[in-house]
Amino acid sequence: MSDKIKYEIEFVIQSSRQLLYQYISTPSGLSEWFADNVNSRGEIFVFIWDGAEEEAKLLKKKSDEFVKLCWIDDEDEDYYFELKIIVDEITSDLSLFITDFADEDELDEAKMLWENQVASLKQVLGSK
Repeated sequence: MSDKIKYEIEFVIQSSRQLLYQYISTPSGLSEWFADNVNSRGEIFVFIWDGAEEEAKLLKKKSDEFVKLCWIDDEDEDYYFELKIIVDEITSDLSLFITDFADEDELDEAKMLWENQVASLKQVLGSK
């Protein structure tokens, strides 16, 4: 198995911190933009895309700040994905800072996927 590369991307989002957190941390919020449907049982989140299910385990979360999950398939590895809300101290701009891992040859594709997902999130939030 090839080692995955850690990458980070940031998106400026016009939203309140509390609202954005709802969309990145709850099954109902995530199913609005991240997957077709999301269910959770305790700390296990089940993401459904086109009938296929992927399970992720909630590793850590902090209200209105971040949520960190790892795909069950990657559980033995140190891979995870984190959605963090960052507020610029000077401009008060809100950003969604995403940390994820991908195989080197899938890096561009992985980033593009996040860009598409976040575009959906912005639409749901009514953000530009």
